[in-house]
Amino acid sequence: MSSTTKLLPFDVPSSLGQFIWSAIAPLALYTVYKLVNLIHEEATSPLRGLPGPESPSFIWGNIKDIWNSTDSAIYDKWVEEHGSTIKYMGPAGLKRLYTTDLKAINHILVNSYDYPKPESAVYNIKRILGEGVLLVEGDIHKQQNPAFGPQQIRELTEIFIEKAIQLRDIWSSEIKRQNDDGPAKVDALSWLSRLTLDVIGLAGFNYNFHALTDDPELNELSKAFAIMFKTGTKIDVIGIMRGIFPWLRFLPADRDAEAKQASQTMFRVGTELLEKTKACIKKEESNKRAWAARDLLSILVRANAMPDIPESQRLLDKDVLAQIPTFLIAGHETTSIATTWALYSLTQNKDSQTKLREELLTVSTDNPTMDELNALSYLDAVVRETLRVHAPVPATMRVASKDDVLPLNVPYTDKTGKKHYEVHVRKGQTVIIPITPINRSKSLWGEDASLFKPERWYNIPEDVAAIPGVWGNTLSFLGGPRACIGYRFALVEMKALLFTLVRAFEFELAVPASEIQKKSVIVTRPVLASDPNKSNQMPLLVRHVIL
Repeated sequence: MSSTTKLLPFDVPSSLGQFIWSAIAPLALYTVYKLVNLIHEEATSPLRGLPGPESPSFIWGNIKDIWNSTDSAIYDKWVEEHGSTIKYMGPAGLKRLYTTDLKAINHILVNSYDYPKPESAVYNIKRILGEGVLLVEGDIHKQQNPAFGPQQIRELTEIFIEKAIQLRDIWSSEIKRQNDDGPAKVDALSWLSRLTLDVIGLAGFNYNFHALTDDPELNELSKAFAIMFKTGTKIDVIGIMRGIFPWLRFLPADRDAEAKQASQTMFRVGTELLEKTKACIKKEESNKRAWAARDLLSILVRANAMPDIPESQRLLDKDVLAQIPTFLIAGHETTSIATTWALYSLTQNKDSQTKLREELLTVSTDNPTMDELNALSYLDAVVRETLRVHAPVPATMRVASKDDVLPLNVPYTDKTGKKHYEVHVRKGQTVIIPITPINRSKSLWGEDASLFKPERWYNIPEDVAAIPGVWGNTLSFLGGPRACIGYRFALVEMKALLFTLVRAFEFELAVPASEIQKKSVIVTRPVLASDPNKSNQMPLLVRHVIL
């Protein structure tokens, strides 16, 4: 008995150790298996003969170089050094195919079902958006486009103008408050973000969020968007690793708690909006009244309820609800970012700002229609040039769902000196579609491709006709079956904002241009280099136009 008693203290740790080992061993073996499989796949990859930059790290590949680069400059450097079709290394030695070859990109965009978004990208976006129209693939995507036609956008233009005038009046008050008739300093990004949130509230859901008039720190949706899209200068190590390796998704990251709360806020608001819309439509039907609401959500709910729609194509409530965060973000974030970059560009090209204002002042009303906005040729050129030079989304990723062959216009030369007019890709291969580098390609647009010159749109080069975009000889809204379905909405809203603001104010950058940097988390936001918190902002000086 005494010997047994002495052994007990040692039996407990031994049992605990066995328990821990039995829990860890399967995960360790699985990790080793995945790593061995990964090394084998990469060692036998058909991309191994492609040229490209050296990888400074097996763990990080070229990702740190990309993150530390500003405005896609690293990609431009690689293409200049290695050619239009290259490979570079992602984390853990994963090869990524990068091409600016328009024939290859057209093949990918046209065959979008064969090139869906990679699971790692879907995971990170889904944590923000849920199962929205940005993420669904295949036939489901075809069911979700009843609300973005020209007639619907024509009816929404009045909302765009109304909110632009409201911001104009707020900035006029700021001028008087800060410096009487002198310039006022405003953060254009913050104000435009609040404006476009109000616009998508009314145009998308027939609901006023009052983001322009409420304190942004008290407006829960404004706070949610600020949290989810905040971009800084530090690379998100945990976020990248969780995206690539699903078995690491238990790891916590710094901003998980606040991001989760922001996402829950958005979905709660979305649920309330959907229930409100359904109740309004049901009330109209019971009273046999004509359908009055023309917001995007009402159109979607109405279209989904049509008796002639087959059950297989009818969206469930959860599917309709999943579109609301997408409407909120795609209809708010990208337009505010694009308009912010338009105002920045006009501060850097004062002649364009003056020329645009002169055209806008020829219109006799403060409330133009969509057709009147679209008839303004220089306004159209400014919008096109902004979206070319400063595409809100700089690149997108796709993954091959099967083995395939990409045709090339321009061959690549492998390490043995042999030329290839096609690239073999293996199922699971990640492909980068570079939006900004193609939009600003010198081979397509000329040596001044990086400069903001709206006049170029009066006589564009013949070669840009080959860019497979859905609009404007650019890739800003992508192309093919998965092109952006809301591009008409964004274009008219952007024109309405510029029409109202540039007619009323002269704009200057409130800091040296070198202070404005670009960082991307889904969209490309401005970051002030000298700000210790690296907050997203675009400080402008605005003063009244003196006629």
